[in-house]
Amino acid sequence: MAVKIIVLAAYALMIIVIGILGMRKTKSFSDFFLGGGNVGPWMTAFSYGTAYFSAVVFIGFAGKVGWEFGFSGIWIGVFNALIGVLGVWAIMGWRIKKMSIEYGVSTLSEFLEKRYDSKYLKLASAVAIFVFLVPYSAAVFIGLSKLFEASFPDIEYWHVVVAMGVFTSIYLALGGYKSMTMIDTVFGMIMTASVIVLIFFTVNKGGGIVPITETLSNINPKLTEFVGPPGWWPLFSLIFLTSVAPFAMPQLIQKFYAIKDRRSIKIGMVASTFFALLIGGIAYFIGSTTRVFLNPANAPLSFPNGAESLKPDYDALMPELLNFVVPESLTILILILILSASMSTLAALVLISSSSVVKDFYAGFINKNVSDKSLMSLMRVGSLLFVLLSVIIALLKPDSIVAILGISWGAIGSFFLGPFVWGLFNKKVNKIGAISSSIIGLIVCIILYVTGMPSPQAGTVGMLVSLAINPLFSFASNLIQK
Repeated sequence: MAVKIIVLAAYALMIIVIGILGMRKTKSFSDFFLGGGNVGPWMTAFSYGTAYFSAVVFIGFAGKVGWEFGFSGIWIGVFNALIGVLGVWAIMGWRIKKMSIEYGVSTLSEFLEKRYDSKYLKLASAVAIFVFLVPYSAAVFIGLSKLFEASFPDIEYWHVVVAMGVFTSIYLALGGYKSMTMIDTVFGMIMTASVIVLIFFTVNKGGGIVPITETLSNINPKLTEFVGPPGWWPLFSLIFLTSVAPFAMPQLIQKFYAIKDRRSIKIGMVASTFFALLIGGIAYFIGSTTRVFLNPANAPLSFPNGAESLKPDYDALMPELLNFVVPESLTILILILILSASMSTLAALVLISSSSVVKDFYAGFINKNVSDKSLMSLMRVGSLLFVLLSVIIALLKPDSIVAILGISWGAIGSFFLGPFVWGLFNKKVNKIGAISSSIIGLIVCIILYVTGMPSPQAGTVGMLVSLAINPLFSFASNLIQK
């Protein structure tokens, strides 16, 4: 226990020192929000990857998906890397950077305003970002807290949530994006080393890949098949949601506003894709072994009702699995792994959400002449507000991590995919198509979720609707005008 506390203290001190170094290099709002638009490929690659993968993936998704889908859940990690990372960087990366320079914008909401000449779309998108990224951030807090509960039984859940909220606010408020990218690079290195250690001990604990596969097959043969027991539609929905939503996720799009040049995008694309394959593939593989290692006898948090539990507490599976397969002397390494993944995601979410209130709403509609210095101060205040709301939701624990992230990513994707992707690649889509696709896509997603459809499926349908409506409504409105 003493060793864990010492390592965590050193880890916290390192982050604060980097935050102070970033603060010294932060002289303007552009520095605070985009690192001056001159961030190199490796920092951007690690910042993108660590923002993509967090405790939500390692704790919530890996546990629930691994338990229900078995080996087929690994497809999610593979497609996340090939579509959500490689596809985004190759297809969108340079175009996003180029458009941000041409339009003179620094946020996704500003781009939509300039592209479609619509202040309404800017306002609506700013509100959507703030509203739907709050639960995503809360899901990260929940995942972290579940892990700390398993690692430190004497610490209560709310203690961890509040402590993480305070710590995130401090280090992000110090230096903004500059601090975040510097820290994310360190986080990425920690995550890379940790997942390699983690898969080694997991496979070793199970006696090898073959015995693990045989055990899963004996439990349910479908757990080792191409498509797991829930079937192709739930699996496709999870793959589509988590792989396609990044094409319009504000906290990931920001990375391309901040990157240095086209050459940096080419280098960062390769690095971030490799990182995503490693992290995502290992996370979902290890999640599939939860049925092999855990049972009511050795995992009391996962099976609160003992043998009578028909379904486990999915959010507790991975924390208990990690404690089970990794030697006690190395559990602090795994704790740092999840902490690193989560802190980077939280920082990205906080920065984007506060910008939606400060840059897009306040500076865009209330005080257009606000000074650069005031914008930086307000961004720091906005960051504190966002963290506070996320902590409150995390303390309420409204649902499982997968459900929370599903509705968050689904709603954001349903709102932004249609107007943003088509706006980048097609000059013929117009304001009517963009506004219609964002509103109808979001309404469809929310209605399906409220009426009982699981959030990944609801988000998938909403995103498909958003993508389809923009060109259709734009074409129809052009015909009517002619």
